[in-house]
Amino acid sequence: MCLFCKIAAGEIPARILYEDDQVVAFHDIAPQAPVHFLVIPKKHIATLNDLDTEDKLLAGHILFTAQRLARELGCESGFRVVMNCNEQGGQTVYHIHMHVLGQRQMHWPPG
Repeated sequence: MCLFCKIAAGEIPARILYEDDQVVAFHDIAPQAPVHFLVIPKKHIATLNDLDTEDKLLAGHILFTAQRLARELGCESGFRVVMNCNEQGGQTVYHIHMHVLGQRQMHWPPG
């Protein structure tokens, strides 16, 4: 069982922001912005490349959850969402997850 599966199962503590039957959202342990949280599916999907057709609604639910929580946390003026895929894309935990960062000016390219 991976790290994020253990968080979703409640086996590892996290600062949970939101949970429903499909996703868990929690604060990042090394925040890169005043608001920085992750949204993960409870279903284990290792990378974006592993999404199946059956996961379309789940992927949309992840994005909708990120948007709603960003708004609730005061990021109306803007926020960034990031999903890394595989090692070259910067993925370090192989369970898909969306980073949501806000309440600071974002720059492009991110570096």
